[in-house]
Amino acid sequence: MPGGTDQTLRPFLWRAERMYSDREIVSRTASGIERYDYRTYGERVARLAHALEEGGIEQGDRVGTFCWNHHRHFETYFGVPNVGAQLHTINPLLPDHHIEHIVSDANDRVLFVDPSLIEQLEGPAESEAFDAVEQYVVMDEDVPETSLSPVTDYESFIADHPTEYDWPDLDEDQPAGMCYTSGTTGNPKGVEYTHQMLWSHTMATLPASGLDIRAEDVVMPVVPMFHVNAWGMPFTSTAAGAKHVYPGPSPEPADLAKLIEEEGVTLSAGVPTVWLGLLEYGQENDLDLSSLERLIIGGAAAPESLIRTFDEEYDVEVLHAWGMTEMSPIGTVSHLKPGMEEWDDDRRDEKRAKQGLLVPGLEMRVIDEDGEEVEWDGEEFGELWIRGPWVTTEYFERPEATEEDVEDSWLKTGDVVTVDPEGYIKIVDRAKDVIKSGGEWISSVELENALMGHDDVSEATVVGVPHERWQERPVAFVVPVEGIDEEALSEELLAMVRENYPKWWTPDDVLFIDEVPKTSTGKFDKKVLRERYDDPSLVEGNVPEEAAPDATD
Repeated sequence: MPGGTDQTLRPFLWRAERMYSDREIVSRTASGIERYDYRTYGERVARLAHALEEGGIEQGDRVGTFCWNHHRHFETYFGVPNVGAQLHTINPLLPDHHIEHIVSDANDRVLFVDPSLIEQLEGPAESEAFDAVEQYVVMDEDVPETSLSPVTDYESFIADHPTEYDWPDLDEDQPAGMCYTSGTTGNPKGVEYTHQMLWSHTMATLPASGLDIRAEDVVMPVVPMFHVNAWGMPFTSTAAGAKHVYPGPSPEPADLAKLIEEEGVTLSAGVPTVWLGLLEYGQENDLDLSSLERLIIGGAAAPESLIRTFDEEYDVEVLHAWGMTEMSPIGTVSHLKPGMEEWDDDRRDEKRAKQGLLVPGLEMRVIDEDGEEVEWDGEEFGELWIRGPWVTTEYFERPEATEEDVEDSWLKTGDVVTVDPEGYIKIVDRAKDVIKSGGEWISSVELENALMGHDDVSEATVVGVPHERWQERPVAFVVPVEGIDEEALSEELLAMVRENYPKWWTPDDVLFIDEVPKTSTGKFDKKVLRERYDDPSLVEGNVPEEAAPDATD
């Protein structure tokens, strides 16, 4: 394909600079709010490109970031890929040995690091895994005392460089980004994103069938920029010419509420725990969400109660979405089809709580344990397979993982789903989390959503515990609202499940805990609970015969 016509990220930056030059980028930092417009943003990105070039960064080199959501991190999103290098966003919440593996595996030459994360990085940086790193850049105006070396601050790094840059013509197959899976088992696996993959993902998520991002929107991604490019929203918002708002390091619900109100945020995105926290904050504080029109919720299933509360109390539409690191990441969004808005509330909310419809450009299969495709009847389970222009077909230098998870360009997602006759996908469970009791599957996700719908439950998760007769039985782990009678709540929850689900789905026990463990990306970490509570005595064979999985009722 001739130069200049390939599908790369450069045209998105060019368009925003020239056609939406006065639209703002707003960033919450440790020193206060920073703001500038796309014109200034483009000039700073050009200066960053010159700085990288002067530092010896060439096409194909990898540049790592160890950062939160802010304007300087956003500058690397276009500055690094458009010089032909590869932006490698590193999750600072991972354990040290995973960070060492990731930096070594990627062979990062430059690392950008937030001031608040320097101390955390110093330990791993002493290992041989960081031998390829030639420069550390602190995302600030000065450098605190640190053992990182050589080190400079970001503003000095880009200072005195020209505000224009002659961007090279890049091949669309040039790697532009890189992110590692969370590594729930073994070392994290690297996933590379080419310019074409990020371009395709941006174009698919821009319109109403995707995330519906428009120039008039004010977009605040709470989902971390180190996690699959903040679901691609920095790219998509730039392509649209929208205003960006970045919440900075470790935002509390009060920080998010203030930014939404003061900056007029219309669209935000994050995992369910973020929005549950915002709702809890609103119970005791004034919460002005009048500007907010839409919330994108992904990373874990959004309970119907959460969707309904935002809709009924704040007039905010919740768009349930699903994706994976391997998919750049958006795969589905739960938009209602024409006519569904007229349905009754329960039927409509049930549809909106599903992961939704496949984004245009992707194809899917649902494969059962026998390797056959299942019917789209909303009942049959199977593993979801996906393929498309922004779906990876190989892991970085992990051929054994590629062989296991990819078959003839189809990505085996590991998600167990049903698909209803209208084409809406519902994630029943991760393949590793589904509970198999007496030869039948129990959806831990569906039970969790039911439990979290109770007013006296703050968080809940369900895991399978080994059982001598039934193979596995579900046990619920619940974080109650403060001051609640746990014994009474346990009885209420079990009765609620028995009333709405087959008897054999009812958890054998409800255990109350202070907090559900979270992964580095904010998802419930069932692995920790399994390891902590892997005790068959938790289930004492108290499943009555009439509640067995093969019962006719």
